[in-house]
Amino acid sequence: MSLFEVLPDRAELEVRSSETPATCVRFFDWSRVDEYEVVFAVEAVADGLRACIGSVTVSVWDGAGNLSDFLSGLARDFRGWEGERIWLNNRLVLTATFGAGGHVHLGWTLRFNVFTEDSWECTLTTTLEAGEQMSALAAEAQAFLHQG
Repeated sequence: MSLFEVLPDRAELEVRSSETPATCVRFFDWSRVDEYEVVFAVEAVADGLRACIGSVTVSVWDGAGNLSDFLSGLARDFRGWEGERIWLNNRLVLTATFGAGGHVHLGWTLRFNVFTEDSWECTLTTTLEAGEQMSALAAEAQAFLHQG
């Protein structure tokens, strides 16, 4: 089992932590809305935890920029950076910090009904090596997000 992979027909992308492989963030049910937007589901799984957002829309108009570009930028900066980097939209937030030993800590926050009483958030952290593992994740995310 690899730490991240686009499964057959690029239908799913799984991101697993190098430190705890049972911890997983899974992207699935990809579809294209139009030439500017894609929609997919995200699931976070860890010991005793399972959270799912059924519809995350990513578009060229996202103020924070493209998710695959964000991951590619993290991979390019494999020597490290100071502070926290953030990519977000209304249902998914990805934070990245550079840690000891050349590891990148990715905090995946799933948000449901942010502006209502029944809202919830779930954050799960995966840890990857800054060099090859981050580069591979960026490439696999690019393949998943731009399929079709």
